[in-house]
Amino acid sequence: MAADSEFHVLAVDDSIIDRKLIERLLKTSSFQVTTVDSGSKALEFLGLHEDDGIINTNTPSVSPNNHQWCLQEVEVNLVITDYCMPGMTGYDLLKKIKESSSLKNIPVVIMSSENVPSRISRCLEEGAEEFLLKPVRLSDLNKLRPHMLKTKIKDHQEPEKQDKEEKQQQPQSNNNNRKAMEEGISTEKIRPRLNGITAMV
Repeated sequence: MAADSEFHVLAVDDSIIDRKLIERLLKTSSFQVTTVDSGSKALEFLGLHEDDGIINTNTPSVSPNNHQWCLQEVEVNLVITDYCMPGMTGYDLLKKIKESSSLKNIPVVIMSSENVPSRISRCLEEGAEEFLLKPVRLSDLNKLRPHMLKTKIKDHQEPEKQDKEEKQQQPQSNNNNRKAMEEGISTEKIRPRLNGITAMV
């Protein structure tokens, strides 16, 4: 369970009751939690400027109470958001995250109190990892771990994989050049001899 405290979940819900409930469930599962009440605040927390989709590091427009947001870079391992919210819906937030080159790898989970198949399939097609029906239960949150683990593993493996691939490519190309050169030299040496032998016969 200790490892789960490394995972940081951003929970987005305009209902304070639902927000408190999801926060309590996530903390029970030993996750670190940040809660916000709108999609635009979620984007702000993630460092994405809502208007132009550009990462805005210079002038984050956060309220004074939340000034620590811009003082520390917080890695978010998963976003869980309500679908029905005023202004920006959970679906809109999902699209913004998936359209951003810097945020697209963050898993997004949508919650809704309404079981609408077309809505669920639309969110899953847009890249949501899960669609949970409210009220969210502790058992639902167990589905989140594999998605977060995937991003952790991917983050650690990608640089290593690139290094390994580069190291493997370099010696191989050198060896191939060396082999080709040796073969070229050796075949040239052999040819005259063979010609000589055939001439003698």
